Amino acid sequence: MLYRSIFDTIAELIQAENFGDSVKIMNRYLKVDLLIIDDMGIKKLPKQSGEYLFEIIMRRYELRSTIMTSNRPLEEWGKLIGDVPTATAILDRILHNAEIIQITGKSYRLKDRARMNSQENPAAKRDTTGKKDKACQKEKTASS
Repeated sequence: MLYRSIFDTIAELIQAENFGDSVKIMNRYLKVDLLIIDDMGIKKLPKQSGEYLFEIIMRRYELRSTIMTSNRPLEEWGKLIGDVPTATAILDRILHNAEIIQITGKSYRLKDRARMNSQENPAAKRDTTGKKDKACQKEKTASS
């Protein structure tokens, strides 16, 4: 299993090409049984990104498992990669026989942070009934 962000994947492949290690690095992406590429769509990718990503997906197609995560609709991948035909070819292969899992709602990271904050500071919890506020007001009035 290999887990990489899309940015690290592309940066590594660009660097490998510049230093003549592209075959070695590409093989690392091709030989693992499960490749997870995370964060597709956070920002626009460099120009050659589509070519690198296409080669990985094309050569793994129907041979190895690949998971990609994205917070953008598939229709926007052409803009993100900067090459609509390449994005279409990537999606054609990755979506064939794929299971798409769409997650909606609040981020798990934000939910966990809110829960941790309320556990750390129980006084931060708000009384939604308003009874606590009224009791505090009565105490202030009585002590005045």
